[in-house]
Amino acid sequence: MKTFKLTIEYDGTDFYGWQMQAKGERTVQGEIENVLSKIFKKRVVLIGSGRTDSGVHARGQVAHFRVATDMPGWEIQRALNYNLPPDIVIRKVEETSLRFHAQYKAKWKTYTYTILNRQHPAALQRSTCYFYPRKLNLGLMRREAKGFIGKKDFSSFANVDRSRNCGAVRTIRKLDIRRTGDVITFTIEGNGFLYKMVRNIVGTLLEVAAGRFPPGSVKAMLKKKDRRAAGCAVPSQGLCLEKVTY
Repeated sequence: MKTFKLTIEYDGTDFYGWQMQAKGERTVQGEIENVLSKIFKKRVVLIGSGRTDSGVHARGQVAHFRVATDMPGWEIQRALNYNLPPDIVIRKVEETSLRFHAQYKAKWKTYTYTILNRQHPAALQRSTCYFYPRKLNLGLMRREAKGFIGKKDFSSFANVDRSRNCGAVRTIRKLDIRRTGDVITFTIEGNGFLYKMVRNIVGTLLEVAAGRFPPGSVKAMLKKKDRRAAGCAVPSQGLCLEKVTY
């Protein structure tokens, strides 16, 4: 038996998220498992580093599977990419330790959220960024973003999902906001993220910058531990899982 680690890129636009669904909706995990089962002529279970929701993209999702085979990683990668739909690409396949686990061994995850900030939308970028035409105060957003850094209870920034039984304490060690031309990119790195947490954080920062919330609001929201205290979530298409660190 061998363990293989996959690094996966996908356009999440036409997927009902990463995880296999009971109702049979199209998912990234489902598509890859179907192809793996064809390659190895038996059921192969793929375990990802975590879920991404409907419409969310990835450049560096990580998953693993175990199988008895003599095929090298490069041959598995070639077979996968030949048979997978064009909105999924396997960037790397490598044999790893039998002890490796894509979910439990993950230490940090890095996400980006992309905003197109100008007066007119874009045709080519419509599936990978959020069009936001209002003027934004980057300095104010950066100052507020500092309130998220560290180990905190993020109850105010997570939508309730009873299927995910986990506490709300997470550690964020990086939250950068950069502008290049009309594009604003949020880069956030943490040891884990709650359901819609990144989208709620970005949405709140936008509302602070737009004047709905006064400066200093982020710290007050965190203390309340109440989802109703924070801002609205931004749409899913601007979110991308960039990297998982082990």
